[in-house]
Order: sequence, then structure tokens, then C-alpha cells
Amino acid sequence: MTTKQKILNEALTLFSERGYNAVYVGDIAAAVGIKAPSLYKHYKSKKDIFKAILTEMESNYNKQTAGLNMNGNDAGEDASIFATVSEDTLVQMGIGLFQFFLHDDYASKFRKMLTIEQFHDNDLSHLYSKQYVDDPLSYQTSIFTLISISGVFKNVKPNIMALHFYAPIYMLLTVCDRQPEREKEALQLIEEHIRQFNFIYDKEH
Repeated sequence: MTTKQKILNEALTLFSERGYNAVYVGDIAAAVGIKAPSLYKHYKSKKDIFKAILTEMESNYNKQTAGLNMNGNDAGEDASIFATVSEDTLVQMGIGLFQFFLHDDYASKFRKMLTIEQFHDNDLSHLYSKQYVDDPLSYQTSIFTLISISGVFKNVKPNIMALHFYAPIYMLLTVCDRQPEREKEALQLIEEHIRQFNFIYDKEH
């Protein structure tokens, strides 16, 4: 692992334990085992490190969604996939993404950092809402809109469908953040949730 990568990893670990604003560049350098001036050869500032962590997270997410044969960002591209997959495949995709966000080192630590920092930093509070509420609901609302138009799902409010689908999954993710031993229980609930969601909104039912 390069020094540059070590800096990101140690910074994110510290951010997830203390919060972003409570960590200083000197703390990160000490965790890596270098002096602060040496750290500045790789990153200009703590904000520069933060941006690099965001880029790494996005790259990891894109790799995960590609492995599930979906885009993950473009609802127009993904709607046709969700409209044609079987219920079993939909369950597998839902569980795959849940486990990614729970176990991916960057994703889980970043979420914990924002959970801590949301009450102390206005910018990070807005980022928390964007990352885990606004963007997922917007993406899923677009998908359910397109699927409903195609005649696969019932023609009801897609924004409420998105809330019905996403909220229980995100709630279970936060439960597992606090109590990792409940993951097996959460996975079972997610499967039952997705199957029931499909039953409620599938036009054939």
C-alpha cells in the first residue's frame, strides 16, 4: 500500500471514530507514521483528503453496481433492468447492495463519520442528507416512475413507493452499524420486505 493510500485509510478511520472536525492533519500524519510536512507532499489539506475519500467511495460503489449488472446512478438505464428481473434476482441485488454499504470499509466508516458530524457541521449535515436520503430517494423515484409507465408496477405515487422501498433497508443498515450481530436478522427482513413490496406494487397482483 502506498503512503498516499495509507493517509486516506488512516484519515477515514480517525474521522469515523472522532468526527471530521475533531481530527487534525497532525493526527492523520501520526497515525500513518510520518510528519505533517511529509503528508502535505501528497495532499494539500484535510479537505483535499476528504475529497479523495469521496472519490474512492464513488469508485468502490461503481464497481459494486457493475458487478450487479446495473449502473447505480442512471435511473433511466437501470429502470429497464429492474422491470425485467425476477423477484429472486431483485432480492439478491438488494441484499448485495446492503452488504456492500455495511461492509465496504470506506462506505461504512464514511457513514459513521457523518452520523457523528451531522450535529456539529452544517455542510456535513447537508451531505449526510444528500448521500443517504435525497439522492437515493430521487434515484428510486425515477426508477419507479419509469417502471410504472412501462406497466409493470401499479400506477401510484412513485415518490411514496421509493420511500416504502428504501426506508426499511436504510433503517436496518443503521441497526447493523450499532449492532453488527443483528446482520443475519436484517438480511432475512430485507428479503421479506422486498418480496412483500413486489407483491403490493406488482400490477399482476
